[in-house]
Amino acid sequence: MALVDHLGITVADLAKGRAQFHPVLTALGYEFGTEDEGGISWHHGDDTEIIIFAPLDDDAEPHVHGRVGWQHLAFAIDSPEEVDRLHTVAVDAGWTVVREPKLFPRFSERYYASFVEDDNGIRFEFMYNPPRES
Repeated sequence: MALVDHLGITVADLAKGRAQFHPVLTALGYEFGTEDEGGISWHHGDDTEIIIFAPLDDDAEPHVHGRVGWQHLAFAIDSPEEVDRLHTVAVDAGWTVVREPKLFPRFSERYYASFVEDDNGIRFEFMYNPPRES
């Protein structure tokens, strides 16, 4: 059972959101779910469903990292090479690079990650952090 059933994210432009989210989510193994004028969803078996929604009004502002609210969503990835691949998929889909793929020794000597952000200030992290060898 997934700990979180679904995650809803409001984006300023649903068509542009689809263009940015679809390549990344399908590269992560999510499958397209449903689409209507109010939102688009992707699912990954019993894992958390991700839904993007159209804004309720036209003057919605993008999220600013560091303000109250969304921080980022981190996806656990199986290898540094897969982190690199997903980073490239996101950048090719129009996501902005926040941090290039690299080791983050402040977290652990094994923590390899990248950070990207869409046009709405939604930040994803792709991270590889294998367990310490015994």
